[in-house]
Amino acid sequence: MPKGIVVAGMGGGSGKSIVAVSLAAALVRRGRVVRCFKKGPDYIDAGWLELAAGRSCCNLDPYLMEEDALRNSFIEHVLGMESVVIEGNRGLFDGVNVEGGYSTAELARLLGLPVILVVDCTKTTRTVAAMVLGCREFEKDLDIRGVVLNRTGTLRHETIVRESVEKYTGIPVLGAVPRRKKDFFPQRHLGIIPTHEHNETDETIIGLAELAEDCLDLEAIEKNMAAIPLKDFVSTTPESLQDTDEPELRIGVIRDEAFQFYYPENIEALRRQGATIVEVNALHDTSLPELDGLYIGGGFPETSIKGLAANQAFRKAVREAAEAGLPIYAECGGLIYLGESMEIDGEDFPLAGVFPVRFTLEKKPQAHGYTILKVDQENPFYPVGTKIKGHEFRYSKVASWPSESASLAMGMDRGVGFIDKRDGLLKKNVLALYTHIHAVATPQWALGLVAAAQRYKKSR
Repeated sequence: MPKGIVVAGMGGGSGKSIVAVSLAAALVRRGRVVRCFKKGPDYIDAGWLELAAGRSCCNLDPYLMEEDALRNSFIEHVLGMESVVIEGNRGLFDGVNVEGGYSTAELARLLGLPVILVVDCTKTTRTVAAMVLGCREFEKDLDIRGVVLNRTGTLRHETIVRESVEKYTGIPVLGAVPRRKKDFFPQRHLGIIPTHEHNETDETIIGLAELAEDCLDLEAIEKNMAAIPLKDFVSTTPESLQDTDEPELRIGVIRDEAFQFYYPENIEALRRQGATIVEVNALHDTSLPELDGLYIGGGFPETSIKGLAANQAFRKAVREAAEAGLPIYAECGGLIYLGESMEIDGEDFPLAGVFPVRFTLEKKPQAHGYTILKVDQENPFYPVGTKIKGHEFRYSKVASWPSESASLAMGMDRGVGFIDKRDGLLKKNVLALYTHIHAVATPQWALGLVAAAQRYKKSR
């Protein structure tokens, strides 16, 4: 039976990513079979957790996902594991409302798992005990098993904080990570640098494993992990996978330095519907392979904009495929790529040109948070009336668009969207939107993409 624990923080930047990734890396070094999860709509932290564990990191989002779907996805992905590490997001009790709905604490209770609380000790000593005590008393049914002190200074500083926490709260300190001149995870925007842009990922994971061995009480942490019962698991593998008479359905996924924001559950959902995934590279490929559908996820196209613009052959191939009716589903960075151009620092870079949209890159976020959309226009992927929960995070801005907002497929009940509180650009079998979706939360997505690909395959 696998055992798990939730690594939570007092707030963003408290050090929970350092602790979670280093813990996972150290457990792997000890020979454990590890699966990591990231709470909330996050791709970048999940990428580091994936590297540490050596297998895909899945996401758990109680706001996006129905409770049963979340729990079932969790159990499905811990089958065969020994150790499970879940990294929370924001502060332990931070949710979408004053009651802390959908918080890390709520997720820990839902899964029946204990919590390790990471506390930034910068310029504090005994006050850390007061903060931990407040967390212990704030929601008394939450099982806080231990505390990890982050950014401690001298040995005297660490000792005072450690003794204060244990004296006044009764919660053991399970580790202390000292301040470092060089951060393992350099920051950019509102998060850390993605793995694909980091030049020393292998060395970083090794360094984090060594950090955990030096600074964390790994034996105590493992003893405080709780068993995860598997008896209530119900397989979500569809019966359609058992039908081998259907011809191969090929769905392309653009995955390169520019486009890397894909939930592994989304790719799994496509495979479960019988699709074969074909990876495509927008920076180096000069043409599209034979495909029945194409999925372009998010990422940071602005960091690779020169390469994307220079690959004229591939941009033309995507544009011609869209004109020929290839089903294409694009989100955020993928939406930008399907536009006409993007202006960065006064220079205009041409893109695929499927939609006559010009984008600019701004200095501040233009949208950040959860979204709720309602489909009100006919489109190739979602039935009219479908409600979708997702999330958006972007620095890009629509500079010009000659179309009317009514031609967009979805209205926004929550969030910013593309323009005028609407999202989902439509053209033939192409749907492009700023909102990211998660297949566990939106099962209609994989069904719709595969169905569109099947129709296209039969029509050729």
